[in-house]
Amino acid sequence: MRSLGQSPRSKKTAPKSPAEDSEFALHSLQDAFEQDSRFKASKEQLLYFYKQMLLIRRFEERAGQLYGLGLIGGFCHLYIGQEAVAIGLQSALDGDKDSVITGYRDHGHMLAYGIDPKVIMAELTGREAGISKGKGGSMHMFSTEHKFYGGHGIVGAQVSLGGGLALAHQYNDDGGFCLAYFGDGAANQGQVYETMNMAALWKLPIVFVVENNQYAMGTAVGRSSAETEFHRRGTAFRIPGMDVNGMDVLEVRQAAEIAFKHVREGKGPVLMECNTYRYRGHSMSDPAKYRTREEVQDIREHKDPIEAIKKVLLENGSTEDELKAIDKDIRKTVTEAADFAESSPEPEPGELYTDVLVGEY
Repeated sequence: MRSLGQSPRSKKTAPKSPAEDSEFALHSLQDAFEQDSRFKASKEQLLYFYKQMLLIRRFEERAGQLYGLGLIGGFCHLYIGQEAVAIGLQSALDGDKDSVITGYRDHGHMLAYGIDPKVIMAELTGREAGISKGKGGSMHMFSTEHKFYGGHGIVGAQVSLGGGLALAHQYNDDGGFCLAYFGDGAANQGQVYETMNMAALWKLPIVFVVENNQYAMGTAVGRSSAETEFHRRGTAFRIPGMDVNGMDVLEVRQAAEIAFKHVREGKGPVLMECNTYRYRGHSMSDPAKYRTREEVQDIREHKDPIEAIKKVLLENGSTEDELKAIDKDIRKTVTEAADFAESSPEPEPGELYTDVLVGEY
């Protein structure tokens, strides 16, 4: 029988999670990040980051054109301006183990995972060759092969599903973790905090990533959120937070190195806020009258993530001609993807009834 005042946890010898350890400093990961906040990339890595971000940019620009021509139906949410987040984070993943889940602004995340632009563009245009056989469209892409689990249209719902993916990683003891993206608008959803509570309680291997592009569906963060420092939202659940410049791919990648190591060591979840900016409206149907053209232009001129990495490349010996050649090749890739999509057939009517149930009953 233990004496009065003795902690029931005092005899534990296993490492404590943040949720168990009263001495754990919730700012520890941020402190480590601020001591060394930029990833030391080789020239090859810098070129890879540049190519991948430029591919997303050119792909999304072309998707916007196809939407204007009526070749893409329904909603279409472009990732232009946010490229450094997906590339910085997903370049640090283990593609054989880790899983990714996101909301409906998902084209960039799929491209960051190295998925063929042709099948993504075919999906956008509702073609049989699309990655979801033309039935998912812009908002509902999916690839179990790449452990990419959507593409979800219900705001914040992907976070709860991400908790389930993290539980599967833990249960199967496969060494992987889940990267769960959501936006500043979804950050006010109750299901997000239910998932955070369980993730901290069960030490689930998950990194919650708030892509804070400042305006949700059209309302500025300061008008919709009482706490606008989203990386602090996990404090009540003893989840360490990280505040990251989402317009700098080297900062994002360095934050990923620190956060992913923490989760892989079995210490429980991390909440990362990537402060970024979308140049286009919430969707293609949004005129974005809630902000000025001057504001958008200022971000483009002074904080653009692609121009920032281009500057680093030039400082490291790349030439303007080399970078122009890369852009030319990427434009060709995107044109080929668009041509492939436009020439692909639409799904057969019978396709409507496939993939509805896991099994037959």
